[in-house]
Amino acid sequence: MRSDANIAGPMTDPVPGPRTESLGEGVSRETPPPMDDTPIGRSAQLAVEALGRAGEGLPRPDRTRVMVVANQKGGVGKTTTTVNLAASLALHGARVLVVDLDPQGNASTALGIDHHADVPSIYDVLVDSRPLSEVVQPVRDVEGLFCAPATIDLAGAEIELVSLVARESRLQRAIQAYEQPLDYILIDCPPSLGLLTVNALVAGAEVLIPIQCEYYALEGLGQLLRNVDLVRGHLNPELHVSTILLTMYDGRTRLASQVAEEVRTHFGKEVLRTSIPRSVRISEAPSYGQTVLTYDPGSSGSLSYLEAAREIALRGVGVHYESQHAHTSNQNNRQNISEGMQ
Repeated sequence: MRSDANIAGPMTDPVPGPRTESLGEGVSRETPPPMDDTPIGRSAQLAVEALGRAGEGLPRPDRTRVMVVANQKGGVGKTTTTVNLAASLALHGARVLVVDLDPQGNASTALGIDHHADVPSIYDVLVDSRPLSEVVQPVRDVEGLFCAPATIDLAGAEIELVSLVARESRLQRAIQAYEQPLDYILIDCPPSLGLLTVNALVAGAEVLIPIQCEYYALEGLGQLLRNVDLVRGHLNPELHVSTILLTMYDGRTRLASQVAEEVRTHFGKEVLRTSIPRSVRISEAPSYGQTVLTYDPGSSGSLSYLEAAREIALRGVGVHYESQHAHTSNQNNRQNISEGMQ
């Protein structure tokens, strides 16, 4: 009878090794391997270890860290990174809010949050000045994780914001007026550099840029860094690029290693040591309204996001010092990236 213990990963082909097969009284083959020597057993063991590590807790920031997840290049893992880092931080004991600023609402979907047209959403906050507390919903599967959802109405917000007073700082004001205690706010931006992204950059202090380990990975980053500089110079002096996360890393390819090396050369210490592997489980999780942390805790993707969240939390202890370093580093990197793309 096939085992139904596949709770932490897909069924895989059996691995060569000893088996048990009864051939009658007094006749048997080799003894069975220990449970943790099988693919399913290893996945289950990893799941237990991952959840155990997540529960250890991490140092909490002395004030709310507002992190803008941005990259105008599509398909680099912005939403995936936002929701899985948020879930990882929450599993580590932090209180985390995800602000979904993408009209597609993919972050809301991945967190299992209802976001049809009639649901109070971040659109109402930006355009109608509705209090953020009235649109925030708790995420069902992860304690301490919350979401301000996006609806399709947000698609028209770029145009509607143009005529409003203080159009670039409406999200910042909403976050400042939010009274519930939070350790982290992660803002998922659309793949563009319009007013929605500018609102995020004005509201945040840190920019987290996911970069996929693919050809043309650095294309367009020069413009994003220039926008960060502009917002810092005119609207938000605290803004800086604090974190670069390598995503969709495939260690079997030379290209992935070359891209990773190039990114580390350009950005130095801003790049997390942990990279996120290309993973079917990460891709599957949103279709079930889950993050990979709850969908498959023992997967390589889940473990990677847990480790990345740990790095981010530990780095936060020195976030004020890194701000000045990042400001100087970003100015140097803009020229390097532009030259590298030519």
